[in-house]
Amino acid sequence: MSELTEGSSAPNISLPADNGNIVSIDDFNGQQVVLYFYPKDDTPGCTKEAIAFTEFLDSFAEQNTVILGVSPDTVAKHEKFKAKHDLRVTLLADEDHELAEAFGVWLEKNMYGRKYMGVERSTFLIDKTGKIAKIWRKVKVPGHAEAVLEEAAALNN
Repeated sequence: MSELTEGSSAPNISLPADNGNIVSIDDFNGQQVVLYFYPKDDTPGCTKEAIAFTEFLDSFAEQNTVILGVSPDTVAKHEKFKAKHDLRVTLLADEDHELAEAFGVWLEKNMYGRKYMGVERSTFLIDKTGKIAKIWRKVKVPGHAEAVLEEAAALNN
């Protein structure tokens, strides 16, 4: 599979969400979608990122933009994570990492000399027609939600 680039059509794979619904990007035609991939629920960076996106949820809504967080965690883990941190973003359970692989963010990682497969923290801004408008890879959490909001606002106008 070739790597996705800005201008590519976003892969449309349906996944279970924390609210019990099955969600796919096509469900949001006519809206912009922020699809952010993160490694694991309730770890420091992932928690900060989810809280930041939750803080700006209303501002994203004003830009006709929905936020979908994706990790390999289960729906049950997502529900606990949301309840613990009062998160309002929708979280998708990509247990088989099918969506992460389709977006090219399921990669070999290396921590303390141990190699393993995992999610590279990445964000994709998808326009109203289902095309990828902007890609952030190897995301650093501080200031990221604000930068994505700025792009979503520019794309919406």
